[in-house]
Amino acid sequence: MDTESPAAASPSKKPRHDDVVENKRNVTINACLRPTSTATHEDVRAAILKWLGAGAVGLRPSGGFLALPKFCDGHHIVTEHVESVTEMDGEDDIATYKEWVLPSRDFHGLWESLVYGDDVKLRLTKYAGNALLFSQRGVDPNLIAWNRVVLLHGPPGTGKTTLCKALAQQLAIRFQDTYPTSVLVEVNAHSLFSRWFSESGKLVSRLFQKIQDLLDDEGSLVFVLIDEVESLAAARKAAASGAEPSDAIRVVNALLTQVDGLKHRSNAMVLTTSNITEAIDLAFVDRADIKAYVGPPGFEARYSIIISAIEELIAKDLVQVGESETRLPALQVLREHAKTGGVNDLEATEGFSGRALRKLPFLAYAQAHTNGRCSLLGFLNGFRRAIMQERKDQTSLKQ
Repeated sequence: MDTESPAAASPSKKPRHDDVVENKRNVTINACLRPTSTATHEDVRAAILKWLGAGAVGLRPSGGFLALPKFCDGHHIVTEHVESVTEMDGEDDIATYKEWVLPSRDFHGLWESLVYGDDVKLRLTKYAGNALLFSQRGVDPNLIAWNRVVLLHGPPGTGKTTLCKALAQQLAIRFQDTYPTSVLVEVNAHSLFSRWFSESGKLVSRLFQKIQDLLDDEGSLVFVLIDEVESLAAARKAAASGAEPSDAIRVVNALLTQVDGLKHRSNAMVLTTSNITEAIDLAFVDRADIKAYVGPPGFEARYSIIISAIEELIAKDLVQVGESETRLPALQVLREHAKTGGVNDLEATEGFSGRALRKLPFLAYAQAHTNGRCSLLGFLNGFRRAIMQERKDQTSLKQ
C-alpha cells in the first residue's frame, strides 16, 4: 500500500501543530505599561491574551492599540494600563514599527525645547498646515501636485528626528477639531531588511498595508516617521552597478509605490530624516515637497540651549548661586565681548550639534560638583573644561 507524503496529504486531514499555514505568520507583541499602572505583568499578559483571542480578531493596529472588540474581558485592563503596543517581526524578533497616540506626554515640551537660528520650525508648520488644508478642500492633485512628504536632512545630532515628532504633536493638537484622533507610526527602517533574500520588499509592503488600515479611519490623522530613510531609499544606481545587493532595488521600488499610494489619503503625512542625502534615490527626493536642511545651531541658538540647561540645574538646586555671584551673562554681553576680540565659552562651542550641547551641562557638573554641592562659578569652570574635552575628543575621532 502506498503511503502519502506530507506534501500529498489529504485536505480533509487537520494540519499538525508544527505545519506551516500559508496565510498565518508568527508575531510577537510587546506592551509598554503606563507609568501610573499598578497592574502586575501577569494580569496584563492574561488580559492581552484574552483581548487577542476574542472573536474573529484581526491584528490591525489602530490608535496605538490593536483594533479588538471593546466588550472583551481584558479591554479595561489593556486601555488603562498599557501605554503602547509594538509588533515584532516573529522571525527575527525585531520591532518593525512603534506607535504613539497623539498628543503624547512623551513629546510634551519637545517643540519648545528645539532651538534653531533659522526659520525651519516656522517653515515646517506653514507647509504642513497648508498641505493638510489642500487635502481637506479637495484640491485636484492632477492640477496641483503635493505629496505630504517631508525630508529633513543634515549632520547627526541636530534634532531632525525630534523635530519630526514635535511637528506631529503640534499638528495633532492644531487639527484636533478635524481629526479627533492622531497616530504617529515610527518605522524601524533597519528592521525591514530581512536576512532572507527578496523578503525586504515584502516587509515594506506588509508594513504599509497596516498603515493603510489605520488610514481607513478618516477621522484619524496618521503620521509616518521614517528615520534615516536612506536605509530604505538607497540610490538604485549603486545597486544596479553591483555596489549594493539587488534586494535594495526591490525595497526602493516598494517604498516608492507605497508612498505614492498615500498621496490619495488626505489624512496621511510622511516625515523622513537623513544624514546622507547623496545616498537617497533621486526618485524619493523628488517626491518630497519640502527638503529642509537642519544644521548645527548658530550663536543665538547655542546661547538659548546652554542657558536653558543651566537654568534647569539652578531650578533643581543642583547648582547654587551665591549672593556675591553674578547671574548668567546676557546674550548682548557675550556679543559685545566677541566684537572686542575676546573668546568666550559660547564661541568655543561653534560647530557642536544640539545633542552635544545638551550633554555639556551634565559633563560639566560631573567635573565641578563636590559632596552634592556646586556653585555657579565652579560649574562654569567645569563647563569650560567640558567644552575643551569635547573638542579634543571630536578631533581625535576625526584623526
